[in-house]
Amino acid sequence: MEQTPRSERLHIVLYGCTNSGKSSLINALTGQTVSLVSDTPGTTTDPVSKAMELPGLGACVLIDTAGFDDTNESLGKLRIDRTRRTLQSADIAIVVLSSEELSPELEWITQLQEKNIPVIPVFNKADIHACPDALRTTLKEKTGLSPIIVSAHTGFGMDTLLETLRSTNTRTQSAETITGSLVSEGDTVLLVMPQDAQAPKGRLILPQVQTIRELLDKGCLPICCTPDTMKQALDALQHPPKLIITDSQAFKNVYEIKPAASLLTSFSILFAAYKGDIDSFVQGAQAIASLTPHSKVLIAEACTHAPVTEDIGRVKIPALLRKRISSSLQIEIVSGKDFPEDLTPYDLIIHCGACMFTRKMVMNRSERAQQQHVPMTNYGITMAYLTGILDKVALP
Repeated sequence: MEQTPRSERLHIVLYGCTNSGKSSLINALTGQTVSLVSDTPGTTTDPVSKAMELPGLGACVLIDTAGFDDTNESLGKLRIDRTRRTLQSADIAIVVLSSEELSPELEWITQLQEKNIPVIPVFNKADIHACPDALRTTLKEKTGLSPIIVSAHTGFGMDTLLETLRSTNTRTQSAETITGSLVSEGDTVLLVMPQDAQAPKGRLILPQVQTIRELLDKGCLPICCTPDTMKQALDALQHPPKLIITDSQAFKNVYEIKPAASLLTSFSILFAAYKGDIDSFVQGAQAIASLTPHSKVLIAEACTHAPVTEDIGRVKIPALLRKRISSSLQIEIVSGKDFPEDLTPYDLIIHCGACMFTRKMVMNRSERAQQQHVPMTNYGITMAYLTGILDKVALP
């Protein structure tokens, strides 16, 4: 991997009315033409993202959004809905101010503050006219914030904005690692990785890459094999590995031949803890026992890809659930950033390992499920439960 995964980057989202200067500001921050700048309202439609390295902030994703005052009859609501979705992953919000009234801006700043997202208000057109005193006063009275005055065109105030971004950034990488306390320096770790239709030829999937890199950083001895070559790999070792990490769909076969002295877990379970609330996910899996032929299950995967015959979320888990419960069990599947606001129609939510999502987004979904009293678990924990070995796998 040549770049920091997007899920590990600081997410900075720009909000504002149409033609407030969001696109020109993001272009000034990146030093590139990332977003199209135009006097025509509604030029920015879907959120536009750019992965960057910013001084003092490191790996970031800058996201330009559609104006939240979009009045287009056919697309305005859709654009605003897509802008609202970015609240799930925003680490810092830049709200670009455009008028003295600040009606829509104040509404959005309130939403952001209620979600504990740090807000930086910016007046971006200092080269055209001065920031109105009334705007400063209203903003301070209503939000307790003061605007940063900049000009994306001339560069005025951009150093101040970058410094404010650096001082506002409170996001730190979780003290928890992917493998947690399961391994330490010098431990041998066997990674059993099926190379099926979901594994692109010539590449490893992201959880495998990130886990291998962490094991190397910890001073462990990672050894890779496929389920077919696992026995040979074990025979080649002088001692059993401290930990065996496998793909969840291979749990049953790997468990049957693993040494008794070796711990066993899966990439999905590791990421359940790294990205979300592992305890609530384990508890959520118990809801499988209460499912009936009339129950409804939601399967949520972070990736958006064409289904394949070996797909764990779209094929294998639904087949195992229906075999256990009933062929009439209702199962719905969503992907990417699609996730229902109302979760109450579902009796269980099963989420993927979410390697493509930030921890903040996964925790947001988990918290929403808890608030609506809907149990939630993940792929790996589900597979371990259905295989009958959940109490025998190692949790980070």
